[in-house]
Amino acid sequence: MTIFKKKNRFLLLSNIIMILVSIAVIVPFWILFAASFTDETWAVQHGFSLIPGKWSTLAYQYVLTRWQTFGKAYLITICVTLCGVILCLCVTAPCAYMLSKRNLYGRGIITFLFVVTMLFNGGMVASYVNYTQIFHLKNSYLAYVIPNLVTSAFTIMLVKGYYQGSVPEELYESAKIDGASEFRCFLKIALPLSKPILATVALMQGIAYWNDWQNGTYYINDYAKWGIMNVLNSINNSASYLSQLTTQSEGVPTITMRLAIAVIGILPLMCAYPFFQKYFVKGITMGSVKG
Repeated sequence: MTIFKKKNRFLLLSNIIMILVSIAVIVPFWILFAASFTDETWAVQHGFSLIPGKWSTLAYQYVLTRWQTFGKAYLITICVTLCGVILCLCVTAPCAYMLSKRNLYGRGIITFLFVVTMLFNGGMVASYVNYTQIFHLKNSYLAYVIPNLVTSAFTIMLVKGYYQGSVPEELYESAKIDGASEFRCFLKIALPLSKPILATVALMQGIAYWNDWQNGTYYINDYAKWGIMNVLNSINNSASYLSQLTTQSEGVPTITMRLAIAVIGILPLMCAYPFFQKYFVKGITMGSVKG
């Protein structure tokens, strides 16, 4: 009976903590959403609240009038995210499968080289010189995809651990007895059984690509090629860029317009997350069984 009471107390305390954490996560998003529908004059005078003090859709109306700019940036971000996630999976899955093979010649050295990149890098200056002067990615859409985002040693090791801990080696051996090549084993056995971890990696990389504004800031000088996060960042930090978007200084909801763009920017992630949630926990936990 004492153990049962302690268990109930622990569950009650855990539920209370999770409720408080959930409130702490949800409230900022709710304030952002409510503030984007608040009249700017009222917001300046009274601040933001959970319920708009004075309802206004002027910020969203203004965004729609400039949809040629915002819509193109939105489309660029969507295309970059999709291409980046696909490229990441195409690079990460084969590398992880290769490193999961214990009979791979030089496996220890290759793994060491991957792990070193998690601890050390060449720095921003060296990266910028390489990508602009050697790979010529300046003002190219590839600059959104390639620098620092295609894959990482962390994601490769995560998928590698999943292959080692969740895909039985006997399946590969049976397939090879039937004449399957290594590539066919990867394509027909490893990939179908690794949907949870690949969905987890896709979600993490998708968030990274969608929220990335540094690559656009460093490598893209053409405003017409900016993604939605670069547009939002420039509106927040640069009055000159905001003046290019506005044809009149009066009546433009500069503060609530930024919030409206932020709401539009996070909506795809909020809509996509529920579809990946069922894979997320399973992929992380099963991928951490073995290193």
